[in-house]
Amino acid sequence: MPSQEHAPDMHRNEKRSKQIIAIAAKRHHERLALTSSFQTQSIPLLHLVSQICPTTPVLFLDTGFHFAETLAFKSEIQEVLGLNIVDLKPLSGQAEGQSKNQQLPSSDPNLCCHLNKVEPLQNELKNFDAWITGIRRDQTSQRSKSKVVSTQNNGTVKICPMLNWSKEDIETYIAKHSLPRHPLHEAGFASIGCAPCTALPSTNDARSGRWAGTSKTECGLHLDPKPPIHSRSENS
Repeated sequence: MPSQEHAPDMHRNEKRSKQIIAIAAKRHHERLALTSSFQTQSIPLLHLVSQICPTTPVLFLDTGFHFAETLAFKSEIQEVLGLNIVDLKPLSGQAEGQSKNQQLPSSDPNLCCHLNKVEPLQNELKNFDAWITGIRRDQTSQRSKSKVVSTQNNGTVKICPMLNWSKEDIETYIAKHSLPRHPLHEAGFASIGCAPCTALPSTNDARSGRWAGTSKTECGLHLDPKPPIHSRSENS
């Protein structure tokens, strides 16, 4: 449970997040979507959405490289919270096959993320006006500069209702509502992505286990959309 000093901040953050989600749902209606990686840290946002706007599509990027535990946890959360989950796959079966055959997770993780995450999400977001994401400022230096509401270059309104939450807030909320946790969280995995690019954290930084041994810290979803890699090379 939070300390007495921390509790007011936690309750303020929860109240503010509810307000942001409710306003987004009222303003954008069926043109609103949410993305989730179905980690333990994703659960408070998913729980809030299930209470405020339960029919909102929850977009899950099914890259073909997820841990079996993540897929099982996603199914569990869908049943517990009654979410409207939409699985997004690479834009073509060829893209997924290409990434597997060329072992892109290790040989070119940036291209792998682009083919399996960035492209399918940007393609799907053409059907929506606004996108809710659960990123927090305390996760990475890149995310620390994020705004609660911003408009991306492609016109999509990006909404980040959890920006000011801390790791302690997340843990407290899950305990308060007796919500489930990702099974690999108990095994020491602090930040869970695709299996080839996820390891146990090497430092107190929860994301130090993501793309370990490289300078990569983001998959690209939370950077302003850029033209597909093949388009950039054709125009260069």
